[in-house]
Amino acid sequence: MSLIRQIWLLLLATVLMAFLGSFGVWMVSARGYLETQLRLKNADNAQSLALSLSQQRGDVPSMDLTIQAMYDTGFYKRIALRDGSGRVMFVREADPRIGREQVPQWFVDLVPVESAPGVAQVSDGWRALGQVEVVSHAGFAHEQLWQGSLKTLSLLALLGVVSGGIATMGVRRIRRPLNDTVGQAQALMERRFITVEEPRVPELARLSRAMNAVVVRLKSQYDEQASMVEHLRQQAHCDALTGLSHRRHFMAQLGAALVDEESSGDGVLYLVRIVDLGGVNRLLGHRMTDHLLQKLAAILEEISSGVTGAATGRLNGGDFAVCLTASDVPLPEPEYYADAIRRAFAEQALKASVVVGSASWRRGMSMQQVLAAADSALAKAESRGAFSVEQVVLDSPQARVMGEDQWRRRLTAALSERRLHLMRYPVVDVQGAVVHLECPARLQLDGEGSFEPAANWLPMALRCGLVSQIDEMAVGMALAQIAEDGQARGVNLSPASLSDSSFVPRLRALLLTAPEAASKLWLEVAENAALEHFELVRELCKQLRPLGAKVGLEHAGERLTRIEFLFEAGLDYVKLDASVSQGVAHDKARAAFVSATAGMLHGLGLKVYAEGVQDRADIPALHDCGVDGVTGPAVSVA
Repeated sequence: MSLIRQIWLLLLATVLMAFLGSFGVWMVSARGYLETQLRLKNADNAQSLALSLSQQRGDVPSMDLTIQAMYDTGFYKRIALRDGSGRVMFVREADPRIGREQVPQWFVDLVPVESAPGVAQVSDGWRALGQVEVVSHAGFAHEQLWQGSLKTLSLLALLGVVSGGIATMGVRRIRRPLNDTVGQAQALMERRFITVEEPRVPELARLSRAMNAVVVRLKSQYDEQASMVEHLRQQAHCDALTGLSHRRHFMAQLGAALVDEESSGDGVLYLVRIVDLGGVNRLLGHRMTDHLLQKLAAILEEISSGVTGAATGRLNGGDFAVCLTASDVPLPEPEYYADAIRRAFAEQALKASVVVGSASWRRGMSMQQVLAAADSALAKAESRGAFSVEQVVLDSPQARVMGEDQWRRRLTAALSERRLHLMRYPVVDVQGAVVHLECPARLQLDGEGSFEPAANWLPMALRCGLVSQIDEMAVGMALAQIAEDGQARGVNLSPASLSDSSFVPRLRALLLTAPEAASKLWLEVAENAALEHFELVRELCKQLRPLGAKVGLEHAGERLTRIEFLFEAGLDYVKLDASVSQGVAHDKARAAFVSATAGMLHGLGLKVYAEGVQDRADIPALHDCGVDGVTGPAVSVA
């Protein structure tokens, strides 16, 4: 039984006992008072009648008339005159129900009122004639007692209602902080850390203060771990001077972009080179050259910041690179980079110049092919002089050939005909057991065509506003497949789907139809969704995790520590991006970063998995770093 219900029962029992006790005391007091009044009245009337009878000097007819006159003028149950031997000489008796016609019989039986007889001696001088007995009617006392009971009950009931209202307000005042504290405890169980306002009730205030202190301490520990992880990330991934990704990490980012099936599938690589860095260093000096490199890095990051998933890096001394993936946001042209750098150098009187080479790429191209094309463009630009730009343009992908209306018709037809297929890529734990199957969606755009990865249709699905319908269908298919074979499955959700206000309620209704399958469903969103739309991710966790579904982040690691309230999100797991997890077997700095990240996430009660593992040597190294499971081309199921 809940505490609130116990309090309610205690209040109800207290009020009921007070009600019954008050009514009982009043009833006993009122009955005693009425019986006393009847006894005194009977005694007085008996004395008065005895005096009148004594004046008759034994005249029987006169005594009879006197008794009759008194009986007729009062409310008496019985008047009797006995002689000296106890024989009844005269008696007058009335119906015992007189005066209580409106009183229920059960009340008379439950609360009897005794009318004690009044007795007095009748004499003729010194000669005793007998004694008279007078008993007043108790029916009128019962009627007064009944009417008083009704009024008392009404007043006590009104008082009970008022007391109940006051008690309700008091219980609500207690319930609110109790509910807050219970919610805070439940949030801790769900790995969400929230603080609540301290109530005015001293006992509850101490409890809330202790719970808040636990949350604050956990948050402080998380902040410390996040700072340490960020420091290790910079050591493992970043160039010490500029803060950009160093060559190895940038190559890992580029490689992940080239095989990413959830992006638009095409993009561009820019190579930026400072012309004659050695000469610039001799001219400006070491300190100014460092400032020049830092300024160039800041410009590249500023221009690329508006593109989701942009990667910038310093490849070597004076060579920088920018990798952009196509999206609905127009990508900056290479001329824009050259002009922005020229203006910045001119403003600070930096005597240096750059050249820019660019090459477009599509998913599936090899890294060597893209780098060779961009390097060739860079060489041509360098031969043309300062701030020159050269581009290598490949054929436009199919997404840019067809119009939006044609894409909308194809996507709508594919959805209506349910031409959607879920792939199966295993995620295995340390023992090699399958944790769940990753199930990226494939769409058959043409009735007789092949099922194509998201990179080929996702950009236009976003533009047409059909992504949430695709994600909903993918979840429905995953639930159906789980019901068939009992194998847990993971489905990726687009951030655009979370922005659809009706998507999460539809998803919740879908999971409610298959509760058993829902307990084996893994839903994941990209790291940038938690960074840019944290409230939407938290609401997703709040709505779906109670149904048994697990919610996590994918492609995480680069900006994980920048998610300010990650400890409040209520997630179940995190999947580290391939650019983070690759090469840990041969790079101690990267291994240290992965280990620290796993430790931080384990401290929040989250499972940690690694994506895109291509080198089998990385698998045991990742396990040594604390990673709970891996997935990728190098993973095989026994």
